[in-house]
Amino acid sequence: MDFDTVFTTEERFKQALPDPASMAGWTPKSARADIEETPKPAAECGPDTHWDCTKVADGDANFEEVGERALFDIVAYADKKAAQDACRKEKDWSAKYSKAEVPPVPGVESHAYYRSAGGLNGLDLTMCLGTVIAQVRLEGGGSDLDPATAHALARLFVPRIQKAAAS
Repeated sequence: MDFDTVFTTEERFKQALPDPASMAGWTPKSARADIEETPKPAAECGPDTHWDCTKVADGDANFEEVGERALFDIVAYADKKAAQDACRKEKDWSAKYSKAEVPPVPGVESHAYYRSAGGLNGLDLTMCLGTVIAQVRLEGGGSDLDPATAHALARLFVPRIQKAAAS
């Protein structure tokens, strides 16, 4: 999917993020969108900065199922070039973690990895979509973090992002 839409309104994030109706069997926990008043230009970020330094907005929605959490994140950029640069940085940053074998989402550049921190295990599936980086994260203490679950949730998430971009 190749689109130029810049996600800079809370309404666009609401359209893109999964809602309780689309997440049958999962309990909604939180949802939010933050629009940056004055986004940083890339020149102010420095060479070793975190990948989301130049974001113009971000949003997330979190859901819970027995023993597992599903988190949906979108980080928006001013244009496709800024998003591609951030996606490359995020992929380089995540390379220190163990690769997860999650089937690709058709038409979407993506990568997945396992990570552990603070007693939680996680599986992150990161997707680069035009002007946004979207991530599906599964977290659980001792859960199996099934790659098929991450893939199924990504297949739910991507069309919502595409529909929000087209509206």
